Amino acid sequence: MKLMIASDIHGSAYYCEKLLEAYKKEGAERLLLLGDVLYHGPRNDLPEKYAPKSVISMLNAMKNEIICVRGNCDTEVDQMVLEFPILSETAVIFDGSVKIFATHGHKFNKDNLPPLCEGDVLVYGHTHVPIDIVSGGVRCLNPGSVSIPKEGSAHGYIIYENGEFSHKSLD
Repeated sequence: MKLMIASDIHGSAYYCEKLLEAYKKEGAERLLLLGDVLYHGPRNDLPEKYAPKSVISMLNAMKNEIICVRGNCDTEVDQMVLEFPILSETAVIFDGSVKIFATHGHKFNKDNLPPLCEGDVLVYGHTHVPIDIVSGGVRCLNPGSVSIPKEGSAHGYIIYENGEFSHKSLD
């Protein structure tokens, strides 16, 4: 399985397009979005080329390849325009013996782990800062933000393939 993991598009058509170009170039089979798809939120500046309607169109065109969890900026009204489920707080993906627990990060994160076993993997966004650490025996990964990276990080995503995770940059 080859999975692209990304978070926090926040309605940026410019970076959504770059993400989908990278998705095709990477040859990923599924796109796992960790929330905050359309709205930028009151604490963030507008991302480059803020155009949620364009993001809707781009993502709906590939709805069968998307797995998405709800971010703190995602609402029921977003689900009315997106043609793939976005309102689940979590998703669990099994790849052989690897268990990947996906969430946005505003509830479960490296400092507040969900019920997982040693060796499991937690992927989350929300902070807009990439990480790859082990906490309580659980590997915690954050791809950072597609459109509004923080703390000097790149516009990033993660590729998961053959049991390995790699941070990548859209820049």
